[in-house]
Amino acid sequence: MTVKESDRVHRFDAGELRALAARRLLAEPGADAGDPALPVRRGDGELEAGFTGVADGESVPRPAAVLIPLVAGSAELSVLFTTRSDELPSHAGQISLPGGKVDRSDDGPVAAALRETFEETGVAPGFVDVLGLLDTYQTRTGYRIVPVVGLVRPGFTLRPEPGEVADIFDVPLRFLMDKANHQRHERVWKGKARQFYAMPYGERYIWGATAGIIRNLYERLYLPDLDRSREAT
Repeated sequence: MTVKESDRVHRFDAGELRALAARRLLAEPGADAGDPALPVRRGDGELEAGFTGVADGESVPRPAAVLIPLVAGSAELSVLFTTRSDELPSHAGQISLPGGKVDRSDDGPVAAALRETFEETGVAPGFVDVLGLLDTYQTRTGYRIVPVVGLVRPGFTLRPEPGEVADIFDVPLRFLMDKANHQRHERVWKGKARQFYAMPYGERYIWGATAGIIRNLYERLYLPDLDRSREAT
């Protein structure tokens, strides 16, 4: 008997992740990742009417990359997040995925995501099996982010980057891929009401671009095909 996608019970383990990633993730960055003139499909403001997929203001989008580290240390996967230091000049204290700007010395966004992850968390590139990419994500602050999906094998030692990372923690993938946990919140930013995804987990408040990228992971991998076609219309 064939199991319909809408009836599938997910295991949230490494084998299932690999199978879904092979079918549904991008193999390389889209043209929009390197051309700021092109609009993106995902970004801050995508929940608001009039979303254009381009950066607010006149600044040229800066290329960036993050890693979604899916840790394979138990039967079910979890996602590794960082909490930014309260001493940082921007986004202080916020929850993030490891990553940052793509430097000229980086061989593209995947290399940047792996380098930044090692610097911020101590997880070396050798522990990460890159499975593919999500859609390019545009932030209001001018970053054009390529999210890299990576399966992290056990054996690494976490080492938060001094002065940059206050904490490193993980959240079960099952929780993050449950649509019931994808809340829509609103704040006033630069005089305008801004809507965004939020995924509170206990005392952790995952929101903004980080939650938006996790939402894209859900839609790419775990949203049933029928529901995906409906949400695209």
